[in-house]
Amino acid sequence: MTRSRDIRWLPGFSWVTLFFFVFLYAPLIILVVFSFNASRSATVWAGFSFEWYTKAFANDDIQRAATNSVIIAIFATIAATTIATMAALTLSRNKRVKGKPVFGGVLIFPLMIPEIVTAVATLTFFAAIGLSLGLGNIIIAHTVFCIPFAYLPIRARLDGMDESLEAAAQDLYASKFTTLRLITLPLLMPGIVSGAMLAFIISLDDFIITLMVAEAGSTTLPIYIYSLVRIGITPEVNAVSTVLLGFSVIVVTLSYVIGKKNKT
Repeated sequence: MTRSRDIRWLPGFSWVTLFFFVFLYAPLIILVVFSFNASRSATVWAGFSFEWYTKAFANDDIQRAATNSVIIAIFATIAATTIATMAALTLSRNKRVKGKPVFGGVLIFPLMIPEIVTAVATLTFFAAIGLSLGLGNIIIAHTVFCIPFAYLPIRARLDGMDESLEAAAQDLYASKFTTLRLITLPLLMPGIVSGAMLAFIISLDDFIITLMVAEAGSTTLPIYIYSLVRIGITPEVNAVSTVLLGFSVIVVTLSYVIGKKNKT
């Protein structure tokens, strides 16, 4: 590509790019910085302190909300990853399935639907069938929503695998189940782990769907943070948000690294 056709050399492009990154990350940096503020003020710096982290970790309500979030995320991740793995194997390896593009599109369709629409639809469905399972309602809703996020890394890993290894195993009289257990799944494991970690963090961070379907006593960490923000921004809110942000960044980074592992 010549310099005249390279978008990076357009007048003002560098400044627009810089403004974009500042606009995107400056609020997060401010959030993290003021979580260590010694004062209760969310805008006036009064010194460095871990006081708000100590209070946040000692708060029983925060501990309860965090426990609920982790329980929901674990069960939703297990269910979503299992379904996504079976779907990916079926659409990638089963030659008898017709209309694979259609089924693949149906699987990832929830990604294109506004989350508020999914939340309202789920709430309406649960109300229509009279479903009231406490945390179970949220787990079911999160499982459905997390399937596409788990499916994409798994399918990408399958598409990049050498099918000749599976064919060689069957040539050596290995059954389909043996081939799946000893060849396909071990090679697919980085994609499965990557998809599971992505589904876990999506479930852990979800707010809109959870807010809609959660019953009394099913408060999760994002909902609890929202309830604190309605009272006012404090360093304690910043501390809890920073912990959630840091954990999310770590998990997403690991998901990316594991997904790329041994890809070649």
